[in-house]
Amino acid sequence: MEYSPNLFKPVAKDIEAAEAIVRPSVTYWQDAWRRLKQNRMAMVGLWTIVVILLIAVFGPMISPYSYADQELVAQNQGPSAKYWLGTDDLGRDILTRLMYGARISLTVGVLASVLNLTVGVVYGGISGFYGGRVDNIMMRIVEILTAIPMLLYVILLMVILEPGLQNILIALGLVYWLSMARIVRGQVLSLKEQDFVLAARTIGANNWRIILRHLVPNAMGPIIVTATLNIPSAIFTEAFLSFIGLGVNAPMASWGALASDALQVFRSHPAQLFYPAVAISVTMFAFNFLGDGLRDALDPKQRK
Repeated sequence: MEYSPNLFKPVAKDIEAAEAIVRPSVTYWQDAWRRLKQNRMAMVGLWTIVVILLIAVFGPMISPYSYADQELVAQNQGPSAKYWLGTDDLGRDILTRLMYGARISLTVGVLASVLNLTVGVVYGGISGFYGGRVDNIMMRIVEILTAIPMLLYVILLMVILEPGLQNILIALGLVYWLSMARIVRGQVLSLKEQDFVLAARTIGANNWRIILRHLVPNAMGPIIVTATLNIPSAIFTEAFLSFIGLGVNAPMASWGALASDALQVFRSHPAQLFYPAVAISVTMFAFNFLGDGLRDALDPKQRK
């Protein structure tokens, strides 16, 4: 088949259209935020966490009651205009104690996650970067500690240290970094052979600078996801310890302590157990939804 030149015509040259930027350039974190906003469940979890945080910070300030105020003539009352969620067996306002409990739970979750982040990143970074005998020794220690359930460690430490908020944070900080250390080690092992590490060595960067300024920032995606998912785990651990009497000291309010107190009157006043159970469940779901959304948003393979 022969083609005639009349069938073709030259394409007009539009230099401005050829050089136009079709899509604006975005950074890795801007693209991650864009994809996170597209995840409805992750955004529901994020806004739920924001609401719980605001209630925990400002709720007790505007409440006319304190977590320890007792009014024995108002024991085990149902919801009313004076007590929105009713009172417990000592006449204390349940709503106020729930808001104070949110402070305790969020404080424990966030501080335990910060300790987990600090110790786990440093320990895992050193182990993965140096490798060899150092890595073998450090990972054998982690494996020995991981062989025993983490909750058992926390319970034993709380028995030794005695109940209290400060001791809960110490107990969680001593054992909650194990999973973070393993994740950071794996990330560092895969990154330390990259060309940017060789370039950093060429310009004279020392080992600590390479770990903290080059390797750890490039592994921040899995680190942030792990830290986010560890927060609900720490909240549940604190609630469990308070439930069995190893948590905060009375009369301090904690969701676990509220559930433990409500269990004594569960048959006659089941709503008192329902409130802290819902608070714990909603908070854990919110952090898990946000963690799952961050895992998808920070995955470079899903970047479009």
